[in-house]
Amino acid sequence: MRTFRHARLLAATGVALSALALTACQSGSGTRDEGAAQSGSPSATKDVSKPAPEKSPQRTGVNGGSGQASGGSADPVRSAQNGSGGQGAKDDDGPQNLTICNGSNTRTTAQPVPRPLNHMLLTVTNTGSKRCALMYYPVLRFDEMQWVPQAIEDTQPQAVTMLEPGESGYAGVLLSAADGSGTGADTGHKLVVGFQGRTPNSDGGPAAAPGLPAKGVHYDSALSVTYWQTDMEDALN
Repeated sequence: MRTFRHARLLAATGVALSALALTACQSGSGTRDEGAAQSGSPSATKDVSKPAPEKSPQRTGVNGGSGQASGGSADPVRSAQNGSGGQGAKDDDGPQNLTICNGSNTRTTAQPVPRPLNHMLLTVTNTGSKRCALMYYPVLRFDEMQWVPQAIEDTQPQAVTMLEPGESGYAGVLLSAADGSGTGADTGHKLVVGFQGRTPNSDGGPAAAPGLPAKGVHYDSALSVTYWQTDMEDALN
């Protein structure tokens, strides 16, 4: 009798275990092998359900360059050499052959104008036999003035001003502040106009000394100049 009871108990236990195993398989919660991952297992393969993060695009300049934004004006010497000067350039106007406009091959005049107010016009005429380049802007000095007037940067042209024989270039001079805000007011009776060379602030050769009105020219700390222009209106406006 005892043996029979044990046999029934073992049979019932076996049936229960089989039922549990079947339920676990159907629900997917059964145990798994924790051994070494196989090549096809989720832990060993790359999850391709998510796309790889995109790389940030390379930053480009305003003209499409790689990180270099355009800005500033063209190199005057290179512009003249490449034919983009004010009047066009010849093939022999390379850096070594470029003739600089200065006091030896030009005539310079300085004339105060009624409009705009407190302005003066510088006119440089090529009196030589070769075309010449008016580089950057004039360097002015009244009498024994100990400072150099600054250039008005937004007047810088895209290319150097080139003068054929007989042609003229221009620069406007703001003598004093129209609202009276300038300081150190003085009257100039003598003017020296310096010319720049191939690089900024370099010596372009002999200066010019244009005459001034007998009463002189009134100026103050607002004194400033434009870059050389091919057009008179550009110089004054």
